[in-house]
Amino acid sequence: MDTTTHVELVADLRRLLRVRFLDPLEILLADQADAVEPVRSRLEVNAEAWAAQLLDGDDATATAAVVRLVAALYPGDTAFDPPHAWWGTPLGRAVASRSGHPSVESVPQATAAAMLRISRQGVADLLARGKLERHSSGGVTSASIRRRLRGTHARRSHH
Repeated sequence: MDTTTHVELVADLRRLLRVRFLDPLEILLADQADAVEPVRSRLEVNAEAWAAQLLDGDDATATAAVVRLVAALYPGDTAFDPPHAWWGTPLGRAVASRSGHPSVESVPQATAAAMLRISRQGVADLLARGKLERHSSGGVTSASIRRRLRGTHARRSHH
């Protein structure tokens, strides 16, 4: 893991935890603000651990962290389907490289482009050259996106 990536991911996780959990908790417990501080402190420490698990943990550890974080930060009754811009965030980049899309086997080419941070034409070219896999139901397999990201990351870190 490179330090910059880790620092960016920790900051992103802390921001999300503050916005999604701590701020609402402070609003609900306005007259008991001191009750929130131990939770804030614990989440700040945990953000460091979760970032390390996502970036450097073995596949099982990273996958478990992805599942926990996505379920907690983005709850809902439908499958997780973030906007394309989300894939460019530190958490989105970590999720894409460790698990591909966490809730579906394939994604549309536009989503694949966002996950890979390339153009849709770039995705079409990678599909045509066999560098990404088409899913039988259409779209691009999440697994091939993950493999591509991990391979790209490995090549960059050796130069």
